[in-house]
Amino acid sequence: MNFALGREIVVLPGALTPTEVMAAWKAGSDFVKVFPCAANGGPAYIRALKGPFSIVPMIASGGVNQTNAMDFIRAGAVALGIGRDLIHQDAIKRRERGWITELARRYTKMVADARSIQKEAGL
Repeated sequence: MNFALGREIVVLPGALTPTEVMAAWKAGSDFVKVFPCAANGGPAYIRALKGPFSIVPMIASGGVNQTNAMDFIRAGAVALGIGRDLIHQDAIKRRERGWITELARRYTKMVADARSIQKEAGL
């Protein structure tokens, strides 16, 4: 981490427990990636961590998909780490650009919609 910090490189270490979140933030990280998020309470876990760590920008990762993406943003995640659920394997195998583009557009819209809801609610 010191290498990255000394060169103005964005740092986003993974953490799960409150102790790990605090250690990552105190060490100077720019973001903290909470992983595996869905397996440990999902959006409710992000919301619980945001209580004592309200200034820590958290990235929800691990189990994020189209069904829960908006919930993670509304719970306080500033970004999403999406693995295998980002693009369907068949779209990759078939090199279906339209399908891949549509999936990316859906996630982008979900995040924008969730942020709009937050803004309207004054959060």
